[in-house]
Amino acid sequence: MADILHDFPIATDAHRVFEAISAPKGLDHWWTQTSSGSPREGAEYELRFGPGYDWRARVSRYVPDREFELEFTEAMDDWRGTRVNFELIPNGASTQLRFRHTGWPATSEHYRITCFCWAMYLRVMRRWLEHGEEVEYERRLDV
Repeated sequence: MADILHDFPIATDAHRVFEAISAPKGLDHWWTQTSSGSPREGAEYELRFGPGYDWRARVSRYVPDREFELEFTEAMDDWRGTRVNFELIPNGASTQLRFRHTGWPATSEHYRITCFCWAMYLRVMRRWLEHGEEVEYERRLDV
């Protein structure tokens, strides 16, 4: 199995980062086109990325202001069963984010593309939280 890992600081408090990674309104600012769900363990999220990419995930880990994890239940074949985990480590006025997308069946072409996409999406999230930058959905992988 293969995993995607990214660690980086965000110059804001853990509560704001947690809202960005767990609340549908937060996710829509940097990752999803639209989403819905309740940030609580066991809840189901609908994650929409455009035509043909309406996915579902279950909240498999929820520790307020510390950790949030989604397990994909309906998605492309190689995403199904994978887990996207965000661990937050407060560090004064900033937060260290430890990101993991685990459970990939292989290092396929789609895995390689997703490694790049996560880096770009996480950068959009960081810029939004630190500077208030808004990037329309269609341009998020181009900034």
